[in-house]
Amino acid sequence: MMSLTGQHPDESVIWRIGTHSFELADHVEWDAHSHDDQHELLWGTRGALTAETDDGYFAIPGSLGLWIPAGVTHRVVAAAGTTFRCTFIDADIHPIASRTTAVAIPEVVRAVLDRLEAPPYLSASPRVHAEELALSLLEPVEVSTIDLPLPLDMRTRLVAEALLSDPADDRSIEDWGRHVGASARNLSRLFVAETGLSFSTWRTRARMRRAIEWLAADHTVAHVSRRSGYATPSAFVQAFRRELGRTPGEFASVRNEATKKSA
Repeated sequence: MMSLTGQHPDESVIWRIGTHSFELADHVEWDAHSHDDQHELLWGTRGALTAETDDGYFAIPGSLGLWIPAGVTHRVVAAAGTTFRCTFIDADIHPIASRTTAVAIPEVVRAVLDRLEAPPYLSASPRVHAEELALSLLEPVEVSTIDLPLPLDMRTRLVAEALLSDPADDRSIEDWGRHVGASARNLSRLFVAETGLSFSTWRTRARMRRAIEWLAADHTVAHVSRRSGYATPSAFVQAFRRELGRTPGEFASVRNEATKKSA
């Protein structure tokens, strides 16, 4: 394929939308970056794909896409075995949303975006109409997300990364202090200073962040509650509702309704 936005192979058609497909054998992380001249749409996910921006942390299910406006700094992580598509849209096209947001992607949009990449390539007028059709059918939807600032101090960062890797790790702040070479009091102060959250609140949000990812991948509430470090599903449900304003079941219902819009 040519550059994502530029000239069609026949040198006469301007491509304002272009899509890359990814099939990843290994875990891949794209460090924080932005595209000043392009909006970005992540979609067609199979596996675990997450993105983080100033607007929150998003787990992207296969039924939905994620719109990232031009200029928005974002970090993307894909688990081993994940496949997805990434569509870039010229920034001079009016964005469907000014913030990072989940979008319903109907089957017709998926088909049109795929057709735009397939030979024989469309000539100028049909391509413009196809691009406009695809964008007009993208619809923002509400999904649960969570704000989780990451600390910069090496000691607190080690704790944070360990808890994100294994949110079921229930070591106390005293235990973590011994592990990273800091007193519990100092570690507690560092968490508040660098994230604005107490250690216990930060850990709860870390658990919820991973829980959203696993729920989006269609794991059961019982499975997610265990992996998130809760003794019982009911304890997990209470914590989830407290942090996100809805139960895991309601989270699934909202996602299912959004999925219907994508059908």
